[in-house]
Amino acid sequence: MAPRDSASTVPAGYPRHWEADVVASDGGVLHLRPIRPGDGPELLEFHARLSPRTRYLRYFGPYPEIPPKDLERFTVVDYRDHVAFVALLGHEIVAVGRYVRLGDGPTAEAAFVVRDDHQGRGIGSILLEHLAAAAQERGLERFVAEVLVQNQRMVRVFKEAGYQVSRTLAEGELHLEFGIDPTEQLLAVRNAREQAAEARGVHRVLHPTSVAVIGASTDPAKVGHAVLGNLLRANFTGPVYPVNAEARSVRGVRAYPSVTEIPDDVDLAVVAVPAAGVAEVLGSCLAKGVKALVVLSAGFAEAGEGGFRAQRELIKQARTHGMRVIGPNALGVINTDPAVSLNATLAPEPPGRGRIGFFCQSGALGITILAGVASKGLGLSTFVSAGNRADLSGNDLLQYWQTDPATDVVLLYLETFGNSRKFARLARRLARQKPVVVVKSGRHTAAPPVAASTAPVDEASVQALFEQAGVIRVQTLPQLFDTALLLAYQPLPAGPRVAVVGNSSALGVLVTDAVLDEGLVPAGAPVDVGVTASPAEFAEAVTAAAHAESTDALVVVFVPAVATPTAQYAEALRAAAAGVRKPVLSTFLAVDGVPAELAAHGPDGRPVAGSVPSYPSPEQAAAALARVVRYARWRDTPAGEYRRPEGIDSEAARRLVDKLYSDDRSAVPLPDRETAELLACYGIEVVPFDLVDSAEDAVAAAARLGYPVALKGVAERWQRPELIGIRLDLGSEDAVTSAYHELTRITGQSELYVQRMAPKGPSCGFAVVDDPSFGSLLSFGLSGIATELLGDRAHRVIPLSIRDAHELVRAPRATPLLAGYGGAPSADLAALEALALRASCLAEDLPELRSLRLAPVLAAPDTASVTSAKVVLGRPPTNTDGGPRRLY
Repeated sequence: MAPRDSASTVPAGYPRHWEADVVASDGGVLHLRPIRPGDGPELLEFHARLSPRTRYLRYFGPYPEIPPKDLERFTVVDYRDHVAFVALLGHEIVAVGRYVRLGDGPTAEAAFVVRDDHQGRGIGSILLEHLAAAAQERGLERFVAEVLVQNQRMVRVFKEAGYQVSRTLAEGELHLEFGIDPTEQLLAVRNAREQAAEARGVHRVLHPTSVAVIGASTDPAKVGHAVLGNLLRANFTGPVYPVNAEARSVRGVRAYPSVTEIPDDVDLAVVAVPAAGVAEVLGSCLAKGVKALVVLSAGFAEAGEGGFRAQRELIKQARTHGMRVIGPNALGVINTDPAVSLNATLAPEPPGRGRIGFFCQSGALGITILAGVASKGLGLSTFVSAGNRADLSGNDLLQYWQTDPATDVVLLYLETFGNSRKFARLARRLARQKPVVVVKSGRHTAAPPVAASTAPVDEASVQALFEQAGVIRVQTLPQLFDTALLLAYQPLPAGPRVAVVGNSSALGVLVTDAVLDEGLVPAGAPVDVGVTASPAEFAEAVTAAAHAESTDALVVVFVPAVATPTAQYAEALRAAAAGVRKPVLSTFLAVDGVPAELAAHGPDGRPVAGSVPSYPSPEQAAAALARVVRYARWRDTPAGEYRRPEGIDSEAARRLVDKLYSDDRSAVPLPDRETAELLACYGIEVVPFDLVDSAEDAVAAAARLGYPVALKGVAERWQRPELIGIRLDLGSEDAVTSAYHELTRITGQSELYVQRMAPKGPSCGFAVVDDPSFGSLLSFGLSGIATELLGDRAHRVIPLSIRDAHELVRAPRATPLLAGYGGAPSADLAALEALALRASCLAEDLPELRSLRLAPVLAAPDTASVTSAKVVLGRPPTNTDGGPRRLY
């Protein structure tokens, strides 16, 4: 079979964008693509390997061979009314799915068949999902299928995919029929299937039963020597196989010249050879059937264009054969589960066992990160340093940690997002169960390899993404560790009220100031037990404060006097905090982390939940607590509901966009009338207007629209409230004529807008902007130069929930001007929320929408009036998170 990207095998009209790498339910990777005329020999081989029963169930008869006429019909398709997908593992077809349109209507007959040795991997569901997406793109609405009664496996696939299937029985055959539009149930099933499959793929990497170290060296200065030693030192529970063509043994373990000569199966291969040799190593691993690679080798995408091409080829070959890859340029992976005990990294002394999952991209920073985790007294469940993140990414780890019973807290060090919209979806879902803390580097600049390969990301976009997803964002690694200490060992607070107990009044005041600076609420005056208080008196004060109904959290500060037995005070504090269902944290002797005296020890002697974290300063303690309070508040708030407003005609909008925009054109600003027509499809009404080029036309337009009217300059700069290109409340022909002549003199143009006056209110505006990394963002702010200078705009990632819309219009600092500030009447905030939801739906439904501007919007007490709108259409972005599911 020709390579999957060979131009000679691609017929005219071939929809390359339908190709996808997908994850099966067992975590393995398959390549899915439309069938080609040259696939005939492989399709015959596929058919020959089907069992007689499978052929009978698919073709309703024995059908032992595919005759030439049928073979041509199966492989030569038009990619519109007749579409077929093949699922490939290497060069072998392991499944086929197809649909054929019935007549000229919106219905097609669908069917698929999976090779017997690959059944039970969820491939049928994946084929159905991609067939449905292709069918929708071609204007189809429904699938029908004819299934033998005894073919219950296929019936289950249709039902379990989330479709509402109607069934009729006639003469031993089931007639199934269902709509293919993505319903909420369908998306929920699809997301659950995606989560299980991608989590299983990560499980393959983190739970190997055997490991080969390729490039294991006898030279202590080499990477291969270090990683082998770390695997052995960690007491990995399975066999470890050094691979070295020039040594009989490495570190006392028998070595093999090639991975193919290892007598037993190999689950995970750690590659520590120069970049130039990785391709040969990959071939050996593919021949051996290795399930996953950890590539420590550098010299790939971070080294320039040649390295990028080599990395792309590495991943393509690995995915073609169902293999997952960590790296290249990775530090490695860790799993502290005693049943695994895996340390396949270059870190000689990793942190001990804990309940924190940690993902980082940087291999170079990985050792520093692990050292920082250990120094703080934190323990890990799993750790992955993905390096260049060419295949397995942070999104995969989010899928895994969602259902990992060994992980309670997730820490991420990110340089780039990859598919950021998918990140937002996964992080929001995970954060409802487990806190997610993120350091996002490159806030002001990016490392050269990152900057060269990714689009710039606006900080407002990043912040909006994190806020919506419930992610705890920190700026530095020390802040990451501070927050993790509290989350790992103490419960979440129920509110912002913070009590302070200490043995120094000066420190108590300092802590209270820090609490107020972080937006928290002091629960009364700080309690000072004095420097002469005994351990028992100290514990009594802590207990009283912790159990007070007015307290949601407790900060304890302790600085010993000379010759004070500090261990007794630490034990008293730990005992007093035991069993308290409120977070207790301390500034104890300025220690950073969990000192032994404040630790509650587990069976292995390591700190467990109930340990009291200590911070070097009150400010660090208060800052960590404030982050956790905000997260707890987000988690306790019901998840926002996604509900489409009534009165939306998305089909009419789709027809209008198809008429106005062609894919081969650059960005196209829409004329005013077409803009108003498109917005009307989503229930967004622009206040009626006319474009005129004479005083007489202006008077006539005013009469048609109804007095009073406004006259405005056509260019956007003349429509700003601070400038002089607008005349309002014109109530007569003379006023319109006079205003027309005045404005044409100011603007230097004869064309002006005449518009019916809208109800008065504060001026504000919405804007949909296409972020190159995040997709579409909706921003909101009040109008005015001051707002622009101060950057006082709020942002949310599309699509918006009802809660997102509610928060968006209240987020700018100037929002009190909409809520009756200074005695003015309050604006109709509900109308603004509805406008935000309609704009969100418009941007979500129409990927060609590159920008939308609704401004000014006049926020009156009983309505919100859009007085001007601008729309730009352009080529749809590639960074989406819609169906069908695929690896990016």
